[in-house]
This record gives sequence, structure tokens and C-alpha cells, in this order.
Amino acid sequence: MHLSLDGKRALVTGGSRGLGLAMARAFAAAGARVALAAREEGPLAEAAASLPGSVAVSADLATAEGCERAFVAAEAGLGGVDILVNNAGTSRRAPFAGLTDAEWQADLDLKLFAAIRLTRLAWPGMAARRFGRVLNVLNTGAKAPPAGGAPTAVSRAAGLALTKVLAGEGAPLGINVNALLVGKIDSDQWVRRHAADPQGQSYEEWMRDAGRAIPMGRMGRAEEFAAMALALVSGAGDYVTGTAINVDGGLSPVP
Repeated sequence: MHLSLDGKRALVTGGSRGLGLAMARAFAAAGARVALAAREEGPLAEAAASLPGSVAVSADLATAEGCERAFVAAEAGLGGVDILVNNAGTSRRAPFAGLTDAEWQADLDLKLFAAIRLTRLAWPGMAARRFGRVLNVLNTGAKAPPAGGAPTAVSRAAGLALTKVLAGEGAPLGINVNALLVGKIDSDQWVRRHAADPQGQSYEEWMRDAGRAIPMGRMGRAEEFAAMALALVSGAGDYVTGTAINVDGGLSPVP
């Protein structure tokens, strides 16, 4: 099956590297024009250079001003936004008792409020065109929050609830809203983790060991995650909304 996004316009947050960049590349290969939003200008410029015709905007999506800046630039550069991928955010995990109000707020601002604000900006145009795709990238902790998983698991669980609320409101308007839940997938985040704790192993060895606990016996690839994202935002996902799909090789205890 050929998955086409010809004529569609996509804004991908956290699009300068890792899963965000993999999704942007998959969308572009399927015919979409893409806009990338991220905070760091260097990686963002490199990512945009690898995607001819893309729009890049540096913005702090943890703020209302940054979200508006990113959306306005994407809409101006692309002529509209048909597909919104809320992917900004990293995994922040710590024992509950040690987390401060500021740390909780920072996590919620980037992972939950950025999705709320950007979707609110994109919603009127999608409704007017009677077509829209919103994809919220969460993690498997949204369904199965582990001990020590705050604040990430809590903000991601809220993102799961947001997905369902929006799906119900968007369905009559032609707007499909879904979530993809990340398990252990080879990305820039794992490169940083290895750098902090190499245990005397090469990255390949370290990743191979990390993948042994997964039922499939290996870590996932960013391209595999991007393929599922493409299916959901393309015509193949026309009758799919309000779902939260684990992309985790069978790791999560919750389907």
C-alpha cells in the first residue's frame, strides 16, 4: 500500500532530531510539506537542510508565546497546517518526594500545555477545511505509570485524556486525533543516556543489552515509529480516531 500525503502540510514539534525528524522525513517522502519546530537552532538548521522546502522555526514550546510563534511561522510558510504532531519533550523521571513545583510545572508546560496550545491554534483551520490530523506522541507510561515515573508519566497520562477528549469533539469536524506511545526506541534520547552511563560498552553493545528485556528482543527503530505515524495521518487512518497505540515491541503490560 502506498501511503500518500500529497498536498498536505504538517507541523512537527521536536522535529530537529530523533523521532520528530524521522516522522518529518516520512511525511515528506509521502509528499507532504513539513515545518519543524524546536528550541535549539543548530540541530534545527541541520534537520531543515536535510528536508528541501521545509520550514524551520526556533521556539520555546513551553511558553504560550513560543507555541504561537511556531504555529504562525508554520502556517505562513506552508499556507496552512493540516497535520499537527505534538512531539516536543524529553523523559524526566525522579522520585516523587524530591520533585519541586517548578519541575512539575516545567514538565506540564512542555508536554501537556504545548499540545493544548498548538492544537487550539490549528483547530479552526482544520475544522474549516473539514480535514485535520492531530497526533500526540506520548510514552507507554501514560497507560502504565511506573513507580518513579513522575513527572513524565503523569503529564503523558493527561495527554492521553486530552487525545480522547479531542477525538470526540473533532470527529464531526473531520479531525482525527490519535496518540502513539513510545517504548524503547533508538533515538537521540538514548544516545544521551549512553553518554551519561556507558558502563564501558559501545553504544551498539549497550543498546543490544537494553533491548533484551523487550519481548521482541531488540530496541525499536525511529523509522518504524515514523511508519506508524504516517499510517495514522494518511488516508489509511481515515477511520481511526481516539486511539492510543503502543509502539514498544510488546513491552507495555497494558495493550
